[in-house]
Amino acid sequence: MILKKGAQVKVITGKDKGKTGEILEIDRRLGRIKIKSVNMIKRHTKPTKENKGGIISKESFIHQSNVKNIDMKKKEKKTVGKK
Repeated sequence: MILKKGAQVKVITGKDKGKTGEILEIDRRLGRIKIKSVNMIKRHTKPTKENKGGIISKESFIHQSNVKNIDMKKKEKKTVGKK
């Protein structure tokens, strides 16, 4: 599967199953990707001169085998039931 930054993907397994988003970052060595507003975690940060600190929500990495590409030209067919 070819994954590029900015491509649209859909999560197929895990707690965020069914969500779609844009790829923000790719770690090819570990085979993990970061998707916009998917797999959100809370991070407690100390206040510094640059930022205020507190609890920050940000995206975490998800394994690339748990997502699939979405082709915007071809819409996905949804199977409702058996004929």
